[in-house]
Amino acid sequence: MTNKKGNINIKIGKKIKLERVKRDLSQDKLGEIANISKNFVGAIERGESSPTIETLEKIANAFGISLTDLVDVSKVEI
Repeated sequence: MTNKKGNINIKIGKKIKLERVKRDLSQDKLGEIANISKNFVGAIERGESSPTIETLEKIANAFGISLTDLVDVSKVEI
């Protein structure tokens, strides 16, 4: 994906994976905490899915960070 929407999905997915790994969480554990499936976590991390704001908020809460911090992908390279 080279369009802007695709790029943002990839960047957000990469940011989520970085945050998850930093906290030593598996996709399964993050899914459990955020009340989403591990398969959905994987799809988001790969940039294959466009999560809703509600889903992003669940993930941010699972990490203990703000939604704003989660979606700040200004420093994420693809």
